[in-house]
Amino acid sequence: MTATATQLQIGPHTVTPPVVLAPMAGITNAPFRTLCREFSGGKGLFVSEMITTRALVERDAKTMRLIHFDGTEKPRSIQLYGVDPVTVGKAVRMIVDEDLADHIDLNFGCPVPKVTRKGGGSALPYKRNLLRSILREAVTGAGPLPVTMKMRKGIDDDHITYLDAGRIAVEEGVTAIALHGRTAAQHYGGTADWDAIARLKEAVPEIPVLGNGDIWSADDAVRMMRETGCDGVVVGRGCLGRPWLFGDLVAAFEGGGAPARPTLKEVAAVMRRHAELLARWLEDEERGVIDFRKHVAWYTKGFSVGSEMRKRLAITSSLDELDALLGELDLDQEWPAGADGPRGRTSGRNRVVLPDGWLDDPYDRAGVSADAELDTSGG
Repeated sequence: MTATATQLQIGPHTVTPPVVLAPMAGITNAPFRTLCREFSGGKGLFVSEMITTRALVERDAKTMRLIHFDGTEKPRSIQLYGVDPVTVGKAVRMIVDEDLADHIDLNFGCPVPKVTRKGGGSALPYKRNLLRSILREAVTGAGPLPVTMKMRKGIDDDHITYLDAGRIAVEEGVTAIALHGRTAAQHYGGTADWDAIARLKEAVPEIPVLGNGDIWSADDAVRMMRETGCDGVVVGRGCLGRPWLFGDLVAAFEGGGAPARPTLKEVAAVMRRHAELLARWLEDEERGVIDFRKHVAWYTKGFSVGSEMRKRLAITSSLDELDALLGELDLDQEWPAGADGPRGRTSGRNRVVLPDGWLDDPYDRAGVSADAELDTSGG
């Protein structure tokens, strides 16, 4: 399946094809973004890990590392998380004043308990006036920089917020909206509701709407755009252990060749480069290889590697050790059918952890203050 080449306009930035790497905690750091960009030929938009506004304003050392962009990243895209309008405004103005990024995305989609219990992420759009205040501060402070937002359908099936949030975003000058077709309660389980993406597109025709959820292949991305009418796609878990998916996406939108089906030898080469990039970025080989461990299962999914070898790969602490283990694999293996489809977290419906009394009134701001800001970035 292919699509006629299209483009996405994010303020002054033209994104061709209309494909965005979703921010993922601990994943979409500079090394992983580099890999994805290399496979895409530099096409698309690649967003940083979640940056906490309080940590940015306080110049937390980890946060300042996370906002580092390679010189080839254009545009530089930062995702911010915050629950206090004043702190969000300070962070946005800091980004503008110090030329830290070219595009700001706001996180209203994270479903993890440490975020929602503070009233942030996917919990926040329920408080309509608070959402409006944050968006107003961000857009005003951003000046010429485009501000976008990523959200979910709502907290749960009884507290759906995305249509109200979409209208508020338009009224406050947000440039584009990405919708993950799940509620916070669903986490990453079940099936994403693409119909909700279509309904949001109909409700906010003034600005681009991007769809997110269950894009495991380039064909899925093309199909989502055709079925929903959305203006672009946001790809998250589908690229875990498969940064070459962005090459597939470019080909699909530009009428190119068949999807990549790398051999294990080719996958191993990407694994080695990923680990090396992490070591260079962290300026510490051991830390880089340790950080890479989480990717091993994703890269080797479906291949005949064996549980014992996977365990050994997942406890490596040097590039030489990684090289030796990769050399022991049967590298002539073709791409296995079992490597396609869903990957990453697939947890089902869960109770959403919220601040006390959060659902009592969708318009008050009780319980939300600067103290509710997280002080660490990266999710």
